[in-house]
Amino acid sequence: MGSFGLRTLILAGGFGSRISEETVAKPKPMVEIGREPILWHILKHYAHHGHSDFVIALGYRGEVIKQYFTQYAALAGDITVRTGVGLVERDRAEIEDWTVHLVDTGYDTATGGRMRQVAHLLDDTFMMTFGDGVSDVDLNRLIDFHTSHGRLATITAVRPPARFGHVELDGDAVVEFSEKPQTGEGWINGGYMVLERRVLDYIDNDDTYFQKEPMERLAADGELMAYRHASFWQCMDTMRDRVLLENLWDSGRAPWKVWG
Repeated sequence: MGSFGLRTLILAGGFGSRISEETVAKPKPMVEIGREPILWHILKHYAHHGHSDFVIALGYRGEVIKQYFTQYAALAGDITVRTGVGLVERDRAEIEDWTVHLVDTGYDTATGGRMRQVAHLLDDTFMMTFGDGVSDVDLNRLIDFHTSHGRLATITAVRPPARFGHVELDGDAVVEFSEKPQTGEGWINGGYMVLERRVLDYIDNDDTYFQKEPMERLAADGELMAYRHASFWQCMDTMRDRVLLENLWDSGRAPWKVWG
């Protein structure tokens, strides 16, 4: 790994139709949690583990993400404007030292197609995740696991959070109520993947969803492994998910805030 760690691909081009209240004017990765886009939270997580070189595959309303990063350094910290001479003075606020490659990959392109279109920016080993989920997964342990088995692909397997409160009854009395992960259910792909560049050979064209045929074929070929993560993971699929994440952040107990 270089000084910026492994390069990380963020898939940020989807429409976010199930959270349309927030995504009319912006893509889902720009929906805010605690006044910052969920995309910022994801990048902070990766950077905390030493991985600060990002490729962001853009699609729907990609210009909003471009504007955000274009203005990121300029708007950080306090500024003083001297209107008579058109002078803007900025303080020396500390901001993140990230490298962010922003690539238009088309409105209707499938996830595999987005990967193909940024192939020239991907290293032999790279990380990838979706722009709508946060977790407290230890990324360097994930990389160590990937390196140890020598296969082409590793996904982070998580338990899906319960959509409804789980109720245990004793007669008519509720003896237990929780909205914890559904430990009785199966594991799902939570993103946070480590991939070898050769996985791109499994993608046929721009209409290919990486989560479908390519991953099915990788599994059939014995090239797909799962890093089990039983701690916190949450996607932001609906307004209910957004409210949950916002409440966790506001409480000061956001599990994914692994940085200082």
